[in-house]
Amino acid sequence: MSEMKEFHSPKYNLGKYWQALLKDLNISVQDVLRHAQLPLDLLLRKTPDVTAAEYFRFWDGLAHVSQNEPAFALRLAQNINAKTTDPAMIAFLSSSNLNMALKRTAHYKPTVAPVRLKVEQNDRQTILTFAGLPPTGSLPTLFVAFELVFWVQLARMATREQVNPATVHVSLDLPELDAYETFLATRIRRDEVNRVTFSAVDAQKPFLTANHAMWAILEPAFDKRMEDLTREASFRARVRACLLEMLASGHYSMTYVASKLAISDRTLQRRLREEGTTFQKILDELREELARHYLSATDYTSAEISFLLGYEEPNSFFRAFRAWTGQTPEIVRANRS
Repeated sequence: MSEMKEFHSPKYNLGKYWQALLKDLNISVQDVLRHAQLPLDLLLRKTPDVTAAEYFRFWDGLAHVSQNEPAFALRLAQNINAKTTDPAMIAFLSSSNLNMALKRTAHYKPTVAPVRLKVEQNDRQTILTFAGLPPTGSLPTLFVAFELVFWVQLARMATREQVNPATVHVSLDLPELDAYETFLATRIRRDEVNRVTFSAVDAQKPFLTANHAMWAILEPAFDKRMEDLTREASFRARVRACLLEMLASGHYSMTYVASKLAISDRTLQRRLREEGTTFQKILDELREELARHYLSATDYTSAEISFLLGYEEPNSFFRAFRAWTGQTPEIVRANRS
């Protein structure tokens, strides 16, 4: 079994391949980035790195520009091909079969996206479960729809066979459900988790794209990133965990967190600076993630959410949320699926 990793990266490389992919789909990169409140030159940068919150804002931007195409995730996933330049997809396609590919992807996923994967294999089937990062585990609707199709598309691409999942479970309502069920050739069931199950026969079919020489080149870089992430994420994760525990109490200042960790304010600042982040940045990212979760998955009022996030006044929350997302909490809630 390959377990979901509980640590995660402070930054994720969005991937320059998005530039070509969106052009092929006749989607304006500038419109996506503008709606996502991201730099318009992001995908032109040497390393287009984003935080977890920014990563999902990019997907929000994609959802916005494709809102007139409810099954856009299908076209997006189907447009990916074996000539991809994305290292994670190359690693997947270089595997011997689906079992190896999924386990390899689950192991290294924390380095490339703010998503947790778990792979369970037995004599009858291989089960892939995916979720967002703690504490909410939430994922945008478009992202969930894409992931369901993506893994099946890659399996078909690698085997050159019509691999159909045995079962598919999803945690939210998908638009154009019939279109997704037709592509997957199976019924999509509503559940508390996002899960794709493959038969043992399909999971063991050989990949015609297998390339062990290519993996030998990629593996050291992935291992190095995992080592760096494991070493660096521990302190950041501890600060984040303290903030999560303290937010609603209103006592979440840097001094309180430093005291909880039995270190000085200066040491806390230095260690976060060494990891390329700040206390305020971690606080803002956690608040944005929690706010999105509360707005999409609960019926809490904006005033109640403001309290849970540690704001003294709702107006402070409104201003912060608009600065993060470019939208008001009411608009985000109204647009939830």
